[in-house]
Amino acid sequence: MKAGAILPNVTFHTRVRDEAIEGPNPFRWEDKTTADYFAGKRVVLFSLPGAFTPTCSTYQLPGFENGHADFIAQGVDAIYCMSVNDSFVMNKWAESQNLSKVNVIPDGSGEFTRKMGMLVDKDNLGFGMRSWRYAAVINDGVVEAWFEEPGLADNHPEDPYGVSSPETVLSYLVDKKEPALA
Repeated sequence: MKAGAILPNVTFHTRVRDEAIEGPNPFRWEDKTTADYFAGKRVVLFSLPGAFTPTCSTYQLPGFENGHADFIAQGVDAIYCMSVNDSFVMNKWAESQNLSKVNVIPDGSGEFTRKMGMLVDKDNLGFGMRSWRYAAVINDGVVEAWFEEPGLADNHPEDPYGVSSPETVLSYLVDKKEPALA
């Protein structure tokens, strides 16, 4: 993947809160498309190997959540976290992380991740097929900037983290916004 690439058109099967539903599980199914998330907006998308995993839960997701205002100040409309997990898992993870600013996108079957060229086998960790860690700035469905962790490979023995960090993505946005010096 690289700058200038157009995002694949995919339908995501999500569960959304519906106050009309009573009981302990007030959610309904709602299909959303790539266009629903990305059309007409400038967003940061970051994808990671799995909900509830250590690096994702301790650094990457909280970093984007806590830095939300800084991203908005740089012209970002929304921040999305994607993982090859179903909507039930993604919603519970968002709840456990007290998310109020970052929105989660479940790529349960890995279709979007596969079409992005980022689906890897993580059987060495007992995960199965998951996303390689990356982040991107997406402008109206087109990749503006791409931040991929090094070593993309099946059953990679490590989980590199740094290139796709909130700090790296924010630095790109700040540098891009700086006026040119005469």
